[in-house]
Amino acid sequence: MIRFRNKTVVAAVRTDEEFAAALKSGCKLIFDLTPNIHKISARIFRARQCGKRMFLHVDLSEGIGKDAAGLDYIKGKGADGIISTRASIIKSAKETGLLTVQRFFMIDSQSVSTALETLRTTKADMIEIMPGLLPKVIERTAAVSSVPVIAGGLIESREDILAAFAAGASAVSTGKRELWR
Repeated sequence: MIRFRNKTVVAAVRTDEEFAAALKSGCKLIFDLTPNIHKISARIFRARQCGKRMFLHVDLSEGIGKDAAGLDYIKGKGADGIISTRASIIKSAKETGLLTVQRFFMIDSQSVSTALETLRTTKADMIEIMPGLLPKVIERTAAVSSVPVIAGGLIESREDILAAFAAGASAVSTGKRELWR
């Protein structure tokens, strides 16, 4: 499990340009939101050279199976972990030895309850709550969960980051480059 020493901003990237900017940023953790089987080896290698850790969003990957073989492939390429909304993928990834971030979309109070119950069964290493502008939900989740909470989605300002941290988030993921400092 990753333990965040300080409040952490995670670079969430989709394009080659964003990835290059993340490598130059102060972020130590990169979430590749659109991994492609042809690019992951080079991206992971470059991230390692820059002292960064890489997590791949398996649900959105191209050319990589969303199954045990795909997870073995990702691990073999040197990824630190995966991101997924799917409980079965989180469980399989943990069995493979990958770190896991389980994404939850919080749209109502039932989704909060469902997320907490799912987390008890998957035992994900971290959870990402989306959208990240939900201080009450972050606070409630962080209070009952022993894993780091990452706030992600719609984080567009320094104030959004500070609000998420004040609510108890351990990290914030954002695609806004100007916030990667």
